Amino acid sequence: MSGPNTNFDPVQVTPLNADQVEAMLAEALAAIEAAGNTTDLKQARIAHAGDRSPIALANREIGALPPQARKEAGQRVGRARGEINAAIARREAELKAAELESQLAAEAVDVTVPVATAPVGAPHPVTALMDKMSEVFLALGWEVVEGPELESEWFNFDALNLGPDHPARALQDTLWIDPVADGKCLRTSTSPTQLHTMLERREPPIHVVSPGKVFRADEYDATHLPVFHQIEGLCIDKGIGMAHLRGTLDHFARALFGDVRTRLRPHYFPFTEPSAEVDLECFVCHGESVGNPARPCRTCRSEGWIEWGGCGVVNPRVLVAAGIDPEVYSGFAFGMGVERSVMNRNSATDLRDFVEGDIRFSRSLLGGAR
Repeated sequence: MSGPNTNFDPVQVTPLNADQVEAMLAEALAAIEAAGNTTDLKQARIAHAGDRSPIALANREIGALPPQARKEAGQRVGRARGEINAAIARREAELKAAELESQLAAEAVDVTVPVATAPVGAPHPVTALMDKMSEVFLALGWEVVEGPELESEWFNFDALNLGPDHPARALQDTLWIDPVADGKCLRTSTSPTQLHTMLERREPPIHVVSPGKVFRADEYDATHLPVFHQIEGLCIDKGIGMAHLRGTLDHFARALFGDVRTRLRPHYFPFTEPSAEVDLECFVCHGESVGNPARPCRTCRSEGWIEWGGCGVVNPRVLVAAGIDPEVYSGFAFGMGVERSVMNRNSATDLRDFVEGDIRFSRSLLGGAR
């Protein structure tokens, strides 16, 4: 057998000689530097550092060399591969930073540019008017109070001087909670809130308004709702009488309806004595339609006045039920329906529109509110 061949020049072994390795390295570095984006760089990586790249194929030939030549060839190829990988990593960082900067610039938002916003809702006309009504009395130094919607028979009837035989207690008028014998009902007015307030504070002066939801066993039609809203006011102090009530209602009416007059008509309410119905002068025709067929008024039906609510001097029996001495203190109370006030202000004709949830109805009334 012949011995191993030791007569060779490792520099000249193809393709591992220095010139060819340098040529591979230069070509790879040029392709990497020429990559304009990460996609191009990926192609350059596959072509010059992948498993089928020239430098990878050259690395595989090292094993075929005689042992004496492997070290130098391995160092030469390894150094070239290291430079290629380093160049790829450096170029990749540069391209990613440039692409991120370009993306951020393209997606920049000018927050000063007006934009079309999504449609928004609108306050319900009843809610909006209750807030306005409350603000009128807050400006006078009064307080807004709330109470439970589920009431006991005592608060809803007995304490308000509505006796056991009063027709309002009947099932066709009041929504009682089963079992009826427990004496629980959905409040028929916000007056029980005034009783709660008097019992909690005991000592006048008391100046409060109580807006809120009330319940009646009424039909659901254009002029009646089983659930509607009221606002009631209560003033208890020394020397309070009808003159104070009239002045308060006049101020309240002007705040809501503009320059209008009020009138009081004698009436009966169990919880006030004397009692009256309060009417508003028609704010459309101001009475000019009365007896004038040539100028009919749909708002007041040519009567010149619009029924607004009830009022009166607090019945001494109510004060006694609340623990207040009627020999020392007196007061007045008033109440009106909020929906009816909205209808008067905006010429709405059907109460059912208030509960159907049509945003166009709310916007139309709010847009026409005074």
